[in-house]
Amino acid sequence: MTENVIYERLQKNGIPCTDELAEKLLIYFRLLNEWNEKMDLTAVTDEDETLDRHFADSLCVLRTGLLPKEGSMIDVGTGAGFPGLPVALACPGLKVTLLDAQQKRLTFLDKVISETGLTNARTVHARAEDGARLPLLRESFDIAAARAVAPLNVLCEYLLPYVRTGGKMICWKGPALTDELEAGGKAATLLGGRISANIGYQVADRDWQHTLLVADKITKTPKTYPRKAGTPKSRPLG
Repeated sequence: MTENVIYERLQKNGIPCTDELAEKLLIYFRLLNEWNEKMDLTAVTDEDETLDRHFADSLCVLRTGLLPKEGSMIDVGTGAGFPGLPVALACPGLKVTLLDAQQKRLTFLDKVISETGLTNARTVHARAEDGARLPLLRESFDIAAARAVAPLNVLCEYLLPYVRTGGKMICWKGPALTDELEAGGKAATLLGGRISANIGYQVADRDWQHTLLVADKITKTPKTYPRKAGTPKSRPLG
């Protein structure tokens, strides 16, 4: 992988890219491959697919106008850092919090943050349900995001408690979204949100069916949500 390959691939996908961004994404890319040999970060090992499935897919949101130039975003269940860390690299005015329940993943992300010189990203160690009850995190973000984490009705309970009134929840979803919309819409309403957009997008030369599901935060989330850790998954709303 080279900086030029990354630059050209993002440009082909309509994603704004500078030489500096390509350089930092390459550092991230190489660290991901290096650390993936000793811990489970991604099942994708082909270089071209890694670039498309993780980096280009995460940054396709830049084509939509959904992200503010300045503000705050939390990536819940960030895993190897997608979509939050590529977004932080591409959007220096956006303060990004990367939340995950596994400290070893956050150790990897801290290494990427250090090596790329990022000043607008931080990591937080917590389960989604527990983090949303912390006063410093609850209803304090313009955007709460997640990619490939859970069904939509579960994601609503994970994400909407982090979003301030007037902010948005953005979920990167695959083909299963069609079957999740009804229950997801009901869950969003219970949590103070309302589904407002369903934006299909393509990664160039791939036949993947991907969608950005957006919900607006209309009112404060009731204090009873999120329920205790594990409950949203075992007894989903909607």
